[in-house]
Amino acid sequence: MTGFGDAAEKVDSVHYTVELRSLNNKYIKVTTRLPEELAGLEAELDAVIRKRVCRGSFTLTVTMQKPAAQATYQMNQESLGMYLDHLETIRSKLASTQQNLNVDLTVLLTLPGIMVTTKDHEDLVRNARQPVLSLTQKACDRLAKMRATEGQIIAIDLDSQRDALRQNIKTIKQRSPKVVEEYHQRLRARIDQLLARAELQINEPDLIREVAIFAERSDISEEISRLVGHLEQFDDIVQANDNEPTGRTLDFIAQEMLREANTIASKSNDGQISRAVVEVKAAIDRIKEQVQNIE
Repeated sequence: MTGFGDAAEKVDSVHYTVELRSLNNKYIKVTTRLPEELAGLEAELDAVIRKRVCRGSFTLTVTMQKPAAQATYQMNQESLGMYLDHLETIRSKLASTQQNLNVDLTVLLTLPGIMVTTKDHEDLVRNARQPVLSLTQKACDRLAKMRATEGQIIAIDLDSQRDALRQNIKTIKQRSPKVVEEYHQRLRARIDQLLARAELQINEPDLIREVAIFAERSDISEEISRLVGHLEQFDDIVQANDNEPTGRTLDFIAQEMLREANTIASKSNDGQISRAVVEVKAAIDRIKEQVQNIE
């Protein structure tokens, strides 16, 4: 979901620049940084971005360079004169007390009604609306192009990790039926060894019952089936190519795959299966990391 897009244009001697940056985020978050004169466009620009994307943290920065002759604000001399008259009255009253009155002119400029917007400023905002909205769309286009390039790289890595998953799941499926049979053989060999020393006998049904209990406890066929199903669903979504947001769905499926892998690991009583499960979980972790970058 990371990306960058920008666009610039000069309209009526005013130069506009729009930059849009995106980072990963589970939801959608839009932050706009606008010149004070264009603050009224914030809601419209936010809506433009939200229509184009579904997930990520976005920062839109708009800059505007005007010719020096185009003053945005002008001094209201009438209001300033009124403030000065009041100050003169106060100064006169303080003269009898021999107290001084010091006035900071920069503070005067911050008083209400001193600096007022000009008609040119109103025209500037009106004239800036369409260019800024258009440039925002262009910045979105370029950001989307950059994100698409990143998406192709992510798709290659996801293919590699899914191939690793399929190979290790195949190993687990092939090895699983042999585990019970090998347990049966080890158990019988151990029992025969103990019975030979004690010259005792054991009923065959008891041995079969013990093997059956082990087989039930270590059965991972359902977990394997669900894991394969989740992987197939993941493949279908990745290959759909319908331009629909899939990041959250893929993240959920990856979490479910990890859940099944953990269950297999807890039931596993075989070294080969345990090693294969470690590889499965490593691939799923890599997938979970990558789907955070997918919208």
